[in-house]
Amino acid sequence: MDPTTPPTSPEREGARTETPERTRLSSTFSQERSADATAPHDGPGDILGWEDFPPGRVIDCGSTTVSREAILDFARQFDPQPFHVDEAAAGHSLFGGLVASGWHTCAMAMRLMCDAYLLRTTSQGSPGLDELRWLKPVRPGDVLRLRMTVLDARPMRSKPDLGLVQSHWELFNQDDAAVLSMKGWAMFRRRAHAMAQGQTR
Repeated sequence: MDPTTPPTSPEREGARTETPERTRLSSTFSQERSADATAPHDGPGDILGWEDFPPGRVIDCGSTTVSREAILDFARQFDPQPFHVDEAAAGHSLFGGLVASGWHTCAMAMRLMCDAYLLRTTSQGSPGLDELRWLKPVRPGDVLRLRMTVLDARPMRSKPDLGLVQSHWELFNQDDAAVLSMKGWAMFRRRAHAMAQGQTR
């Protein structure tokens, strides 16, 4: 459970409009950071608060290459369906070959997200996802890149030190085909409130 109780309906919180701004389970995970992983005004040591996620902001979260070993490692532990763990069986499946578990794909997206921006924010967790779609199989050798777009941002009236951010995360392969789409909310401390309290996080 998250340390704070999220609102049952984020839509009931106050709306906010601002001018928009323009990556481990296994050691086989490797990431290539994008030069555009942060907006120009974010310094490498900056801690990002709720105010830094206005609607329209886009963050390119870098990329990672999916290995056969990582697919098998994750699936053997968490999703041992034949087409994730048995290459011979996978060849006779709907997919025609070994594919990553959808939950593995989510985990890779989460790691890209953490490395690109989330670990240097005032994040206080998430009330959950509104939408999750696995759009295309992920196969060994695929190079996946993550893009995050802020859809909405609202202060929490019930917790004045927090704000809600709704984001759309899209994972693309090397052919620019979308393989994963997620929409959900996250809670961040408001920087203005933290500064007023003499805090940095």
